[in-house]
Amino acid sequence: MEPRISAVINTFNEEKNLPYALRSVQTWVDEIIVIDMHSTDRTVEIAREFGAKVYFHEPTGFVEPARNFAISKSSGDWIMVLDADEIIPEPLSRKLKEVAQDKEGVDAVRLARLNYLFGSPMGYTGWGPCQDNKNLRFFKRGRVNANATIHDLLKPAPGAHIIEIPYQDGCAIIHFNHVDISQFIEKLNRYTTIEAQQAMKRGEKSNSFRALCRAAVAFWIRYIGWQGFREGWRGFYLCMFMAFYRLVTTAKLTELRTIGARADVEKIYCREADRILADYTTQSE
Repeated sequence: MEPRISAVINTFNEEKNLPYALRSVQTWVDEIIVIDMHSTDRTVEIAREFGAKVYFHEPTGFVEPARNFAISKSSGDWIMVLDADEIIPEPLSRKLKEVAQDKEGVDAVRLARLNYLFGSPMGYTGWGPCQDNKNLRFFKRGRVNANATIHDLLKPAPGAHIIEIPYQDGCAIIHFNHVDISQFIEKLNRYTTIEAQQAMKRGEKSNSFRALCRAAVAFWIRYIGWQGFREGWRGFYLCMFMAFYRLVTTAKLTELRTIGARADVEKIYCREADRILADYTTQSE
């Protein structure tokens, strides 16, 4: 009896991307699970049109908290974790089915990703398929764990036997990443807030010198070490944005540690407004 394969996809307002992700798995998996964070577009309708089982998770602003929930809703012996803006090429699907049918005791597979940013596939800058972290995306049930920390990849269970499929044409997840700079900046703002909040909970410290050092190192590694200069304008600006990411995360952590969240600042402004306008009250009396 062949092992059952489940594809799990987390979504939020992905009506443009989701049909491609679903088409890339519907012919070779036994079930599709979509975990939606209460989309306001046609995401859920599209998922059901493809025969996916749809469940809902409260919105969190990032996918990691819903990973384990998505996996728990699947029933397959093997699980393929896919983002809504990713697709599985046909040659890769064949290799994954071969792994699932193999009796050699493989528990999980690390997969390369070919990232598209600002309209072009990336070969360098840290987003290249030979530079981007190879993710554990295909695995036996119970042999990989997820947690709720942002950017924290799926982790193998102790003793899991992991193999890696080397990058070659057709054998990497295709990731249609940021469409334009506006989308990148919007996500940068959202993710740096989440990272700063999580760092605050962990009790991390921050200072301006450390922020500057982290930003400089991020730019150097991506632009020089990972040859971002070979990507032209995309490489330069992406490296600058990632340096800025480090600065903004540390700045937001400093803000949280010194003055608190936005609601705390709004209270300060209310008190100041009342104090400044107190003269009008005195005059009216």
